[in-house]
Amino acid sequence: MAERKKKLLVPDTIHRAGWELLKSRPDIEVVAFSNEMPKAEFHALLKDADAVALALTHMMAPEIAAAPRLKAVGRIGVGYDGVDVSALTARRIPLLVTGIANSVSVAEHALYFMLELVKRGRLMDQITRAGNWRERYANPPRELYGSTVLIVGFGRIGTRVAARCRAMEMTVLVYDPYLAAETIAGAGCEWVADLDQALPRADFVTIHCPKNPETVGLFDAPRLARMKPTAYLINTARGGIIDERALYAALAEGGLGGAALDVFEREPTAQDDPLLTLERLIVSPHAAGVTAEALERMSVTTIRNLLSVLDRHPERENVVNPEVLD
Repeated sequence: MAERKKKLLVPDTIHRAGWELLKSRPDIEVVAFSNEMPKAEFHALLKDADAVALALTHMMAPEIAAAPRLKAVGRIGVGYDGVDVSALTARRIPLLVTGIANSVSVAEHALYFMLELVKRGRLMDQITRAGNWRERYANPPRELYGSTVLIVGFGRIGTRVAARCRAMEMTVLVYDPYLAAETIAGAGCEWVADLDQALPRADFVTIHCPKNPETVGLFDAPRLARMKPTAYLINTARGGIIDERALYAALAEGGLGGAALDVFEREPTAQDDPLLTLERLIVSPHAAGVTAEALERMSVTTIRNLLSVLDRHPERENVVNPEVLD
C-alpha cells in the first residue's frame, strides 16, 4: 500500500515562488484555500491536514481542535496575534514565522513615512499640479537631519530602522525593556529606560514592538500628550498599540504634527473612519511588509519552515514556541 501523502494547506494568494518549491515534493499533497473561506469549510479542510500556512486566516482554538493530525503552522509574515499560541503549545505544535524575510521592507516603509511626513509629499504634489508654486514657502518641508527619533522595540525591524536613521544623521533613542543598555549602545543608539520621559525629546516616534497584553493601548491619550506638538507618530507594527480615538483627538486638536499608519485596530479600515478625514495623517493598507521582494522571501521561508517540521528537522530559529520541540 502506498504511503499516505502529507497534506499541506496553502493560501491561494501565496507567491508563486512558494508553489515552485512545493513542486519538488511528490510526497506532499498541496491544497489551496481562500483567505475569505467560511469557517465551516476551512474546518473541513483542517480535518486531515498535517500543516497549514496562514496569510490572513486566523488559527484559534476552534481551528486547532478541528485539526487532529496537525503538526505545524506557519505564518506568512512575522506577526501572530491571529494565532492561539497557547492552544498550539498545548498540542505540542510549533508555530513558525518568516524571521527577517520582510524586515527590510518594513524598515524602509517606516523611513518612507518619515520622509513623506517631513517633505510634505502630498502637498508638494498638489501645488505643483495646480501651478501654485509660490505656496511652497507657506508650509515648507523639513529635514530629518539633526532630528531625534525614538524607536519602540529593537528587534529585527527596529534595529534596521535605527541603522537607516543613523545614516540620515538623526539622533536615535531606543526603548526596549527586554534589552540591555549595552546592546543598544553597541548599535550606536541611546538606551532609554522610561518611555514617558523619552517621549518629550522625540521629533519622531516609530513603533516596532509586538502586539501583546503589555503593548495594547501603549499609546493612549496621556502618552500622546507627552509628545511634542510638532512630533510625528508612526506605526508599522500592529493595530491596537495606538488608541485610535486618542490619536484622532490629538491630530484634530493640533496635539501632534502628524502621524502615519500602516496598521489599524480594524482591518480593512472602515471608509467612514474619522481618522481618514485628517490631513495630518498618511496611511497605507498594512502593506509595509508586502514588497515584491518580501512576498517572494516570505513564501519560500514559510514553505521551508513547514517542510522542515514535516521532515523532522525544524527550523528552530523561526519557531515562536520552541518549548514544543524539547
